[in-house]
Amino acid sequence: MILTAALIIFLASNLLMPWNKRFSIRHGIIAMPNERRIHRSSTPEGGGLSFGLPIVMMQLVFAAIFRHEELGRLFLELAIVGVLALTFGLIDDRFESRARHKFIWQIALGVIMYIVGYRIYFLTNPLGGDFILGWISFPITVLWYVIVINAINFIDGMDGLATGISAIVSLVLLVVGMREGNLLVISLSAFLFSGSLAFLRFNFHPAKIFLGETGTQFIALNIAAISTAGSAQFKGITSMTMMIPLAALGIPLLDVALAVFRRIHLGNIFQADKSHIHHTMLAWGFSQRTISVIVYIVTMLFGLIAIGFSFTDKKVLFSLLLVLLALMVIIAYILMRLERRK
Repeated sequence: MILTAALIIFLASNLLMPWNKRFSIRHGIIAMPNERRIHRSSTPEGGGLSFGLPIVMMQLVFAAIFRHEELGRLFLELAIVGVLALTFGLIDDRFESRARHKFIWQIALGVIMYIVGYRIYFLTNPLGGDFILGWISFPITVLWYVIVINAINFIDGMDGLATGISAIVSLVLLVVGMREGNLLVISLSAFLFSGSLAFLRFNFHPAKIFLGETGTQFIALNIAAISTAGSAQFKGITSMTMMIPLAALGIPLLDVALAVFRRIHLGNIFQADKSHIHHTMLAWGFSQRTISVIVYIVTMLFGLIAIGFSFTDKKVLFSLLLVLLALMVIIAYILMRLERRK
């Protein structure tokens, strides 16, 4: 059933692509070249509609199938919030909202998701029992949604980069969900993987259409939701629920951390720039295709580590996390030193 649904999403996303391009052009949802963007010609935006709509429809179908279970409620509520994310993203792509307004909307999405039940209940304690968050669950959940949305948004500065990363991350979550037999995780991950994979064909360099805020917000919402799936989250490995997406999203999260420190140093955290990881690699002389492939490979390595988490005990997990953290700090330090020399 899930495989059939994923195939339908894949086919529907491909069929909707010509319509999506015409819709974007007709309504002026177009990314024009400027000092913050690296593309040199006007390109349709709002590409998230082509796969977001089929995914939402399939979530609604599953909500109807499981309407008498909690699972049905979770599918339904995510579909509704997904429509909100697509709508706001489309408005932003058309009118280019200010960064502060985007931030407020991101917080609102996090609050809504907490209310409907997609929350972080636990944090891993590698030396003992898990930390049960209690009331702290609310701010941490909202913060998680804001971080993931910005992580996907920031990395979406080059053809195919965010789309490819999203496909890999959703595949990692799918593998872990299958190992644990979690139907919600398997379904949502399979839906997102098939949609991202279909869109990648049109988004890889040279891109025929961009994700835009429409696509990045929808993708990030679903990735964050999979890792905070309420009482249905990764049964059997609840203590590692956050660790898996944290590892798989290593590159985008590192980019967010660097961007925050960089913008704090400049005195304006909302100030956009062209100093993200992919921009730095571009300055080194790598082509867009090469950068995408390199980032895909690194993301897959992080993903393999994430999958390995579900096969280890907590002591081994803790050791792997320390090594992973050390690696990320070293990379961040090198990039910051290179940035200062410009």
